[in-house]
Amino acid sequence: MASPNSLVLSTQIPQVKRLPDLARSLFNLIGEDPNREGLLRTPERFAKAMIELTKGYSQSEGDVIGEGIFKSESNGPVSVRDIEFFSLCEHHLLPFWGKASIAYLPADRILGLSKLARIVDMYGRRLQVQERLTAEIGGCIKQAINARAVIVSVEAQHMCMMMRGVGKVQSSTKTEFAWRSDDVDSSEFNRLLAQIERNR
Repeated sequence: MASPNSLVLSTQIPQVKRLPDLARSLFNLIGEDPNREGLLRTPERFAKAMIELTKGYSQSEGDVIGEGIFKSESNGPVSVRDIEFFSLCEHHLLPFWGKASIAYLPADRILGLSKLARIVDMYGRRLQVQERLTAEIGGCIKQAINARAVIVSVEAQHMCMMMRGVGKVQSSTKTEFAWRSDDVDSSEFNRLLAQIERNR
């Protein structure tokens, strides 16, 4: 995961150094004065914010999982509910946020619990649509440990639905990824699903 120091260093990348100029151009286009006192330092703040909000592009599955894969000592379900995340909608560059819940059946390996949260953060810190975010989280877990079954449920609120367009401030969107290998029967898979749905 990127540290504050790495964010400072990343501002030295030529492409990133153009972000403040893009912000100033935007101010001019919408009729604002980029030299107004309240906006003088905003372009640099904007650049740092965009670096942080999209740091998932500089991370890989190997980076966030690291050595966090361990031998499984049982074949029972593993679940973590309500992992908070923030992301940016790729259609309007407006935030969406919510919680992801994950459950899986291990084969012979498990993921460290914190790695599940890091996987959610990595994919969330990219320009996203919720449907793809959900599928990417599930696919990463499936591949990383060769899980027998994986379920990911994501529920989020989207500013592009709330502050523009239809303006539905109470709406939320739920998406799911569900996969099982041939050796997992319906009864076992339903018990896994219950790990996510419990207490909801």
